[in-house]
Amino acid sequence: MSQAGSHAPRSWRAALREKEKALDHSASALDGQTDIPFREVLRIFARALSYMRFFKARIAAKFALVTAEMVFRLLVAPWPGKVVVDHVILGLPIGDAAGFPGYLAPFVAMLADKGPVEIMLWVFLLGVFMVTVFGFTTSRGTARSASGMPTGASAASSGGATTMLTHGHGTLAQGHDAATQTENQANRGSGLMGGLLGFLDFRLHLRLTQSLNHLLRTQLAGRIKRLPMTTLDDQRIGDSVYRVLYDTTSVSLVLHEVGLEVYSHALGITISAMIMYTYFGSAPEVIVLAAASLPIMLVFVVPFARSARRRSQASRASGANTTSNIEEGMSNVLAVQSLGGNRRERQRFRNVSEESFRRFRIESLLKLTYGQAGSLAFMLGQVLFFVVIAGRVIDGTFTAGDYFVLQYYFFVLSATFAGAGFIYPVLQNNIAGLRRVFFLMDLPSEKAGDGVDLPRIERGVAMRGVGLTYPDGRQALRNIDLEARIGEIVAFVGPTGAGKTSLAYLAPAFLQPTRGSVKVDGVDLLDVSVDSLRKQVSYVFQETQLFSDSILENIRYGKRDATEAEVERVARIAGAHDFIAALPDGYRTNLGTVTSKLSVGQKQRIAIARGLLRDARILILDEPTSALDPKTEAWLVDALHEAAKDRLVIIIAHRLSTIANADRIYFLEDGEIREQGTHEQLMAIPDGHYRSYASLQAGAR
Repeated sequence: MSQAGSHAPRSWRAALREKEKALDHSASALDGQTDIPFREVLRIFARALSYMRFFKARIAAKFALVTAEMVFRLLVAPWPGKVVVDHVILGLPIGDAAGFPGYLAPFVAMLADKGPVEIMLWVFLLGVFMVTVFGFTTSRGTARSASGMPTGASAASSGGATTMLTHGHGTLAQGHDAATQTENQANRGSGLMGGLLGFLDFRLHLRLTQSLNHLLRTQLAGRIKRLPMTTLDDQRIGDSVYRVLYDTTSVSLVLHEVGLEVYSHALGITISAMIMYTYFGSAPEVIVLAAASLPIMLVFVVPFARSARRRSQASRASGANTTSNIEEGMSNVLAVQSLGGNRRERQRFRNVSEESFRRFRIESLLKLTYGQAGSLAFMLGQVLFFVVIAGRVIDGTFTAGDYFVLQYYFFVLSATFAGAGFIYPVLQNNIAGLRRVFFLMDLPSEKAGDGVDLPRIERGVAMRGVGLTYPDGRQALRNIDLEARIGEIVAFVGPTGAGKTSLAYLAPAFLQPTRGSVKVDGVDLLDVSVDSLRKQVSYVFQETQLFSDSILENIRYGKRDATEAEVERVARIAGAHDFIAALPDGYRTNLGTVTSKLSVGQKQRIAIARGLLRDARILILDEPTSALDPKTEAWLVDALHEAAKDRLVIIIAHRLSTIANADRIYFLEDGEIREQGTHEQLMAIPDGHYRSYASLQAGAR
């Protein structure tokens, strides 16, 4: 590729990096807002619904069960009450069953010559069938509370499994704040039915909810781990945990409260209105009264929607702040105790915890306010119905049994309209959680699979004119030119803050240069897939990273098929074998139980052994001997020279004894390479930076 041709892609990619930085900055600013524009609400809602495509079969089955239950409940359930009132209690003759729907005429005609006791027996058998299969009673409605839960008759007859789970009276304890309720939401099984079909419906909904939440949790957790280091540095761990565990459950509530509720409401309104118009057309005002519940409910509830959304967002942000405070306190517990900061940390936690509860109280009060307003509107419709229909029964237009049926359909219809009015504010609460989830998912991530696969590295790393500026404007590196070849030990040396670690981070693409190019075997890393690069790079960090697993599995984390003999070999090289063998379970010792009992040096040796074991062409060690004794350091230096025969070894170190025999030393200061060469060459430079640095270290001894 010509020089001119190589610049064009780089400038394009540089522009792309700048665009991504701008997006990152704007996203961070947006995440701090508690208000969400209506257009964004619609966008988040549509994005949440798009996840339903992964569960088409389950959702289709769920809708089929909802349809079956709604159809049977609305077409059949109320009519046995008319039979009992008119033809058992009042003793009216059944005649030709003209007052009943055609699809029930055969059953009613069969009762024409039966006495009251026989009629009650048949109604009882029908009731047993209804309860056994569907698990509901004729008093069921679809009214909703401010939180979206069934209320009144709906709650009383919503089926055993559903009632236990959604109201906290059974298998799952129910908390109050957003965090403690999420375990219920993530494992929510819900439906309008009980009985045999209710059991099937509950199991189906439970699996659907869990699968949906599992998918979003997994995606978000994976996305967080693919964020660039510059982004992760600005993201608090506790806040990320809160979003993964507590905010992701909002997606299942969107499915239930919006998807299923809208469908069931639409179906209920259609069937109820059809029945009422067909069989009670002489009282059209009943339908009008029921339909009026929707605008009345909207007038009472919608004005609170925006405030509900803002309060929910603020409540979640405050809860995340509490989680972050706990995480930070546990991570820094030794510093807190050693510096006498216990009282200060208690006060910090008390403040954030109190703020979290205060914001939740405001959110709860708001929910209670518009919930009571909605209930008032719903009850107003019930009073008007009673006034209108009671007069029609008195004047003989309808029988007492007709009143029973009409009251049922009116209750269903008005409750459905009223429930539809609650959908929007309930949606706002869930949108606030989903917005926090999608914010993290939309942050620019590393391009793991984009670019060409890097073949086996044969030559090494070259940097030309490299500069690095962090998002906060801090310039870490400038005018970096270096070469590091396979078969060499290359050392980065310099005072603290000189840019050594930032420079080392460029090789495995933990950081991307803002100027210049980083190439491996002549291929610009901007054109290489990150995964294929890091398969050939092993990085041992200055801060030891160990997992809650056995020492054996920790060492072979980067090479899962390594034998125990190979693990023991690198452990001996790193000087870790003796103390590992002295542990009760040896290499099988679980670090989750004894990590605190290992010294910093012991942990560092395990990490070094892990880096040595991995079959990587580039091995980078950040201060590998800072916690090692001189004898172990000498072993390690000899091992590194042996390892460098077929790989590139990059060492960041302050100890001259560690890097004195390096093939090339780069001395950094203020983000620039001041000098380069072997130890002897650099020491031969009069008044050289490296020589002065070495003299200071020698004097310190």
